Amino acid sequence: MTGRFFSIEEFSVYDGPGIRTTVFLKGCPLRCTWCHNPEGQSSAFEAVRSPNGCISCKSCERYAKHSDGRLIYTEQSINACPVGLLRVCGEDIEADGLCRRLLKNARILKNGGGVTFSGGEPLLQSEFVFECLSLLRGELHTALQTCGYCSPDVFSRALSLCDYFLFDLKLIDSDGHKRYTGVPNERILENFRALAKSGVSFSTRMPLIPTVTDTEHNLRAAAELLKECGIDYIELLPYNRMAGGKYAMLGRRYSPEFDEAVPCQAREDIFESFGIKTKIL
Repeated sequence: MTGRFFSIEEFSVYDGPGIRTTVFLKGCPLRCTWCHNPEGQSSAFEAVRSPNGCISCKSCERYAKHSDGRLIYTEQSINACPVGLLRVCGEDIEADGLCRRLLKNARILKNGGGVTFSGGEPLLQSEFVFECLSLLRGELHTALQTCGYCSPDVFSRALSLCDYFLFDLKLIDSDGHKRYTGVPNERILENFRALAKSGVSFSTRMPLIPTVTDTEHNLRAAAELLKECGIDYIELLPYNRMAGGKYAMLGRRYSPEFDEAVPCQAREDIFESFGIKTKIL
């Protein structure tokens, strides 16, 4: 199997237990209005333009395409830049080749760490991920960071192959979830409940998006869901106001449908009232 990734980051300490190598795969079925990794949304190769060092010659724009009011840089654009500010985002790799690369750091990663597949959404490339998990089984501890938006059959197979999950919950109300991510959440909540029952180790995470996910209504609904599932711990990720910086590099505008000027509210007290411990990442 061949998969497509946009980054491999070594010595990560936030993507699962211990020191890890994190593989960020391209492609995601969600379009969260606050997405911090817009280069992971599309499964296609993309041109990324660095904002630093531009000499304003506009050579890249001569070969760019125009779509929906924005520039889409092409391969000719990349070659035309005299100072090399454009690069291709996305690289294809075979599963065995990726696993050989990951196993080169096995001595370090086996010391309580491992490998995490993230994205984008890794289960959008499920067959590739499953082959990697099978090849790494017994060699390295594996983790999946997932939004849970996939078929129950795909998720069930992931549960049988992966050692650890980082499951991202966003909005518990399905209408709100569809408004801010582009998809409803019934499938996500079904897979979350399956994970909670599976016996597989996992952490629940929730991004704190001002006026969207950090409302008392949503946090209380999340606490009720965790309590229902017998979960007593959640990790909260404060909104990063620098998130929009990557969009310009892709020729996009960052226009979130929420008030990012409002400070995010962690409201640990809501979870604590349900007996749920919190950690702010």
